[in-house]
Amino acid sequence: MYTNQHFLQPWLRPFLERLRTFLLERHVEAYLVGGYVRDCLLGRETNDVDLAVNAEAVGLTQEVANLFGGRFVLLDEANQVARVVFPPASAESHQRWYLDLSTLRGGIVGDLPQRDFTINAMAVDLQEVLNEAEISIVDPFGGRADLESKIVRVVREEAFQEDPARLLRAVRFASELGFTIEEKTKSLIIRFHPFIASVASERVKDEFCRILAAQKAAHSLRYLDESGLLGVIMPELTAAKGVEQPKEHFWDVFSHSLETVSAIESLLRVEGSSAKPWIKEEVLAIVPWSLRLAQHFDEEIGGGQTRRTLLKLAALLHDIAKPQCKIAEENGRIRFFGHAQEGAAIASQILQRLRFSNREIKMVQKTIEYHLRPGQLANQGLPTRRAIYRYFRDTEEVGIDTLYLNLADHLAARGPQLDYATWQEHVETTRYVLQKRLEEANMMAPLKLIDGHDLINRFGLNPGPHIGELLELAREAQAAGEIGTKEEALAFVERQLTLTRR
Repeated sequence: MYTNQHFLQPWLRPFLERLRTFLLERHVEAYLVGGYVRDCLLGRETNDVDLAVNAEAVGLTQEVANLFGGRFVLLDEANQVARVVFPPASAESHQRWYLDLSTLRGGIVGDLPQRDFTINAMAVDLQEVLNEAEISIVDPFGGRADLESKIVRVVREEAFQEDPARLLRAVRFASELGFTIEEKTKSLIIRFHPFIASVASERVKDEFCRILAAQKAAHSLRYLDESGLLGVIMPELTAAKGVEQPKEHFWDVFSHSLETVSAIESLLRVEGSSAKPWIKEEVLAIVPWSLRLAQHFDEEIGGGQTRRTLLKLAALLHDIAKPQCKIAEENGRIRFFGHAQEGAAIASQILQRLRFSNREIKMVQKTIEYHLRPGQLANQGLPTRRAIYRYFRDTEEVGIDTLYLNLADHLAARGPQLDYATWQEHVETTRYVLQKRLEEANMMAPLKLIDGHDLINRFGLNPGPHIGELLELAREAQAAGEIGTKEEALAFVERQLTLTRR
């Protein structure tokens, strides 16, 4: 038996009471549907409320936004779907919440068969939810049973042809909920996987990133590959399959890339992501972690993704150029000269195609371009202050992220053959660089001692690129602790000019 307690979060009831009055005045019938009903039955907190109405939803949504103080967003005018974005429901909450309205297609009985999966094809009458009566759930396809069995099952075979984005949504729901895709649905995904090419890039990006953001993303990526979807979305990855690597590597390039995604989840302590058997507890225990680092990777970037998700994406693509960069030397040694730089360029092309934001593209590109750099910092003991400064100058806002990709790359290269002593040395270098970055922020962004005008006035220089080069050399010296005053900086520049004139 279900009561309104199953479907009414305390903060939501006052709003729905007001909304019911608004709808009754307009003689509109309404049902809570889809993801909201699913999440309520699973006991999951949700900020997304889905409502199906027997009226023109777009116009009605605009009225709701105006009357209740939300922001109107048009989602699909042709199919009459729109959204209202509301501010946080309480002072304790920091999250916005969303009300999605859609037009019932043939009443609730005709509407539910047109939805995607059985777990989303359930509805409850809004009137019943707001009354103190027992609530009946409209569930024509056994959605509740599939929730209990933790199964993602398509409602109808035609669902994937009607909206091919559902091919990715099936994988996304399985990854987010920890469910299994039902066998017939799996077969349909394999059958219709080429249709994903017809889906707008923005929608593909959204679903793909949500799959990456979920726990055990490497497992989901493996399924995307086996179903054919990954090869359509990122055909550039296909060339990595079967590409042999040096003896230090346990897997070929493609499997190594997936294992690197898995290693990232372990290193970033992604909740619910179990470490692979080859990643021992003592291996993770020595890796730096703190609340400050967790907050860093939780940061949401302009395009809507977190640093954590973008780092997984960089992990997936970090070796994408290895197939074309592969060289086998006469002694049999395999090398991949320039693969980081070429890989960054290829990744940029992929992300542009998928309509990622400029900042997201640059962050992933930089992380890939410099993913080998942290390993080069410690070739001769702990890196100098000057080397650390140069590293964070070049990596810009992804310096910390790149350190963790480098660690994950190390783990996923050796796999079960990881040498613990070598790993300890690698982690110690990372810890040292992180400590300098987090504790000595002025080293990375030193206070300005001199500027271009100082150089022109003191040394009679003409404006030009050489002034910027001299200022950067002075900043390096300042970061290294070699100079600390304006006069010392000017004396340093004078020495550089003397050396140049010799």
